[in-house]
Amino acid sequence: MKQSILGLGLMILVSTLSIAQDYQTYDDGIAKFRAKEYEAVITLFSGMLSNPERNKRYDEDLYFYRGQSYYFKGETESALSDLDKATELNHYNKAVISWFKARCYDKKGNIPQAESYYSEAVKYAENNKKVSAQILADRSQFYSRQGKKDAANSDLALAKSLDPSNADIAKANVTPSTSNTRGGDDKKSSTQVIVKSNQKNNTPKETKKEVKNDPPPSTQSQPVQQPVNTAAHQQQTVTEPVANTALISSIASAYKDEKRYALVIGNSSYSNSVGILKNPVNDATDVSTELKKSDFEVQLLTNATYVQMREAMRKFQDKLVNGPKDQTVGLFYYAGHGVQYQDENYLVPVDANVQFEDDIVRMCFPVQKMVLANMERSNSRMNIVILDACRNNPFPAATRSVSQGLVEMKRARGSFIAYATAPGSVASDGSGRNGLYTQELLKALRKPGLTIEQVFKDVRMNVLRLSGEKQFTWDSSNIVGEFYFKFQ
Repeated sequence: MKQSILGLGLMILVSTLSIAQDYQTYDDGIAKFRAKEYEAVITLFSGMLSNPERNKRYDEDLYFYRGQSYYFKGETESALSDLDKATELNHYNKAVISWFKARCYDKKGNIPQAESYYSEAVKYAENNKKVSAQILADRSQFYSRQGKKDAANSDLALAKSLDPSNADIAKANVTPSTSNTRGGDDKKSSTQVIVKSNQKNNTPKETKKEVKNDPPPSTQSQPVQQPVNTAAHQQQTVTEPVANTALISSIASAYKDEKRYALVIGNSSYSNSVGILKNPVNDATDVSTELKKSDFEVQLLTNATYVQMREAMRKFQDKLVNGPKDQTVGLFYYAGHGVQYQDENYLVPVDANVQFEDDIVRMCFPVQKMVLANMERSNSRMNIVILDACRNNPFPAATRSVSQGLVEMKRARGSFIAYATAPGSVASDGSGRNGLYTQELLKALRKPGLTIEQVFKDVRMNVLRLSGEKQFTWDSSNIVGEFYFKFQ
């Protein structure tokens, strides 16, 4: 018996060490990618992918980054193979994958395939005007090299109309190439306008004589587009990833008039029969403080009753309804007890006295019907809901039909919903000031230049690692457009 327990302990220890090693190797690979050390990226990520005991949740990113690294090393066949695998694993960055495939086929001289993937990239990026403009400007130069001047002019005109604030695209002209230079050849011209690509955001930068490229700051690095030349008869060049400092500044300027409103609730002081929680009030207080630093107007409630939660929701909805249309963002955060009952998630007020199952409907706060529905009926362009409420059922004696954890909700228009753990799973209250999920959320919120998707991916990786793969966070999204908690 003791030997069995010892053997199990060793297995758990080995598994935990393997998880930590995978995370460290992945982190090192991303750092190498930022530093443009592509051979090192290929070596590190090839080692991970060859390990049958690896954490396969990293695979989509491993292929995504290794594929780009192969491209910059001039190994287009290997790049295409990895990009195909990233697509098979449903990597979210489909526009950039298609874009890089187009560049690979252009480099190989397969013009029909290159044209096809350019079209696919444009389709995937259609909900983001800035990204679409960048792709179209790049495809304009691709068409120009093929002698398709009308198509090139059409793409460039559309790019200018989609993003008139982009000074580099505004200055660009279609210049028919006098050579057979294809995408990927490294011949620099004396004056260039470099058009950079990032699926989440884009800002051009002009460089003269020598192109200097700094690595992007986030782990969601994107491929870099070919330059649009402004001088006549100049050849095409390809650049490597560049810093997005100017990009973030540009987006910050675009959203300077955005109104951000948040309702933050933390419930800890439940009755003894329900069970007092240590972290939620701290979690809500700390999240409130952090959101204020990101220009949110925050309404904070701690140890709230049902009436207080309902009144706070009414005030919150009023803010969203009266905010400027398409320039308002709403965020709802809750930490405390929550239950799943009849396909609805309910947040538990501190005064809930649930004796029978139907008391849940009368005494607890429905998320889908009261939170998401009210946020959707407003002027907000984006609705963010964060639920750190996936603890054990607080009413086990009275509610046999209550399911474990929370249920994944129907997504409202323009919504991003984040859960502390996967649907149907539970997470324990933390042992420190904050619960594990909110602890990592706070860290991610402090990082500048991350899109909302990148923030919650960062949270997921760290919670998974720190919990020994026991807690897997979950998010669900149908947002279009961009959102940054911190620009700089």
